Amino acid sequence: MKLVTPGDAAPASVNRYLLPHEQQVITMRRHPAVLMGPVGLVLGTLIVAGLLSNSAIAGEPTVLAVIWWVWLLVLVWFVWKVAEWSVDYFVITSARLLLTTGLITRQINMMPLGKVTDMRFERSLIGRLIGYGTFVMESAGQDQALSRINFVPYPEQLYLEVVGLIFPDNS
Repeated sequence: MKLVTPGDAAPASVNRYLLPHEQQVITMRRHPAVLMGPVGLVLGTLIVAGLLSNSAIAGEPTVLAVIWWVWLLVLVWFVWKVAEWSVDYFVITSARLLLTTGLITRQINMMPLGKVTDMRFERSLIGRLIGYGTFVMESAGQDQALSRINFVPYPEQLYLEVVGLIFPDNS
C-alpha cells in the first residue's frame, strides 16, 4: 500500500483519470493473491504435461509437441495475467474511489465518496492467512460500477482510512 504524500504522483496509467482538484490519499495494487489461480493452473498443467510426456501416448513426436505447445500457451496466458495485475490500481482520492483494470482495454470503475452509504470488508480464511480482503460498498438504492473490490491488501487499515474520508471528524 502506498500512502501518497504531497507532491507524489500516481502512476501515469492512473494519473490521467484524476481530476485537477482531487488529492490522492492511497494508491495501491491489489494483493498478489489475485494470481493464485493462474499460478496453480500453470503448475498443474506443467505437471500434467510432464506426466503425459513420459507416458506411452507421447511416443509420437507430434503428440509431444502438442502437449508442450499447450503448456506454452498456458504460460503465455499467465504472463498476461501478471502484466494485467501490474497495471491494475485501486486509488482512493479525497473525492472518490477508483479501480483501474485492463492492459489493452482500460476499465475505470468509480464511486464518489459521498454516495457510499454502507461499506464493509470480508476476509476468508485464506485472506486472513495471507493478508487480503474484499470491500463491499453500497449506495442509496443504486447499482454502482464499483460495488465489490476483491483482493484488497491491508483491509483493516484501508477500511479505517476510507471510513475516515467518508465520515470526516468535524469537531
